[in-house]
Amino acid sequence: MAKTQGINAIDIGSSKITCLITSPSQDGTKINVIGVATVPSRGVKKGQIVNIEECVGAITDCVESAERMSGVGVDSAFVSISGEHIESQNSHGLVAIREADEEISGEDIFRVIEAARAVSLPTSREIIHVLPSEFVVDSQRGIKDPTGMSGIRLETEAHLITGLTPAIKNVTRCVSDLGVNVAGLVFTGLASAEAVLSDTDKDLGVILIDIGGGTTSICLYLEGSCVYSAVIPVGSKKISDDIAIGLQISVDSAEKIKHFVSRPKHERDEDEVKDSDEIDLLKLGISEDVKKVSRKTIIEGIIRPRLNEIFTMVGQVLKRSGYDGKTPAGAVLTGGGSLIVNCTEACRRVMQLPAKIGIPSGLSGMIEEIATPISSTAVGLILYGYKRKDEQASPGLKLSGMIKAIPGKQVAGKVIEFIKSFLP
Repeated sequence: MAKTQGINAIDIGSSKITCLITSPSQDGTKINVIGVATVPSRGVKKGQIVNIEECVGAITDCVESAERMSGVGVDSAFVSISGEHIESQNSHGLVAIREADEEISGEDIFRVIEAARAVSLPTSREIIHVLPSEFVVDSQRGIKDPTGMSGIRLETEAHLITGLTPAIKNVTRCVSDLGVNVAGLVFTGLASAEAVLSDTDKDLGVILIDIGGGTTSICLYLEGSCVYSAVIPVGSKKISDDIAIGLQISVDSAEKIKHFVSRPKHERDEDEVKDSDEIDLLKLGISEDVKKVSRKTIIEGIIRPRLNEIFTMVGQVLKRSGYDGKTPAGAVLTGGGSLIVNCTEACRRVMQLPAKIGIPSGLSGMIEEIATPISSTAVGLILYGYKRKDEQASPGLKLSGMIKAIPGKQVAGKVIEFIKSFLP
């Protein structure tokens, strides 16, 4: 099977695993999706892998299905990572420019971000992303890319996203067992932000809320840069559990009811519109003792309290971040959980912010299956990969391409080379 020259993505979620295979158009202006597959997730709970063998089996099924559709093999892929173990912190870096008369070079940028990267972390934790939010050249703030500028002192404010080393190794191992190289691990919230947030949203100040099956990922942007990120260990599966407990039915049946009541009005048939409060479970293929239930009871009595809880927790995270009140663009909701009935209304009511659903964009080709918030992370992984590829291929050392996706194993070598440059 031929190997694709494009970027591939594997999104490992709590409820589903998605694989996207892409190829750039001949003129390089579009990214075409040539293979897409989604399978139910196995061996993953609340964003973390709990059974290696089951997870590898599910990823294998997904990748092979996408390969059959595209006719090309996957040799490397960008992979999502999430879970409650994800944490973030902001750091400051400062270096002196070696030659005061010369321009700031890519090497100087590398050194200052390595200085910001040099924070004290527990031995069980490592850095996944280093995201510079601004640079300061001789006290001049707000610089996004200082390449070519003159100065004697270069500083940076950077956002660090970290994760537990065992969790990171588990994700890498599951993908590597397929013979697929991990081109880069990308935090779920960061990937989704690539797919659904506009530059205007990021500049104004916006909070991205990706409601997945087992977790809710959060990324907060100010002045175009990510300044805070976190993961809440509650997702849309909790709503299914609540419905199952409330009606005393199986979780699978509860899932069907959750999706049924969340359908937009234009997808409902005439009987539903006429008698919209009563749901006949037999028509949904649910043959348990409960025959009919009230739509209002499910939405107002079961779904609404859980949504309120999720957004209350997000609000608490926002307050802890210190950026409360600094997001005039409001909240952008994405992920499968954002499609649950009255989700945006609950967000507006609880968080007192404007809220809208974020639909992924930026890809062409076979996009019918992925033009939904459910696929935001997978689409974002592709966009993230192409952005890094373009930056690394451009002349000179581009800032974000050089730093944001540095593989962990290369860092030690770079640091050693840097230290050697000062030795006689």
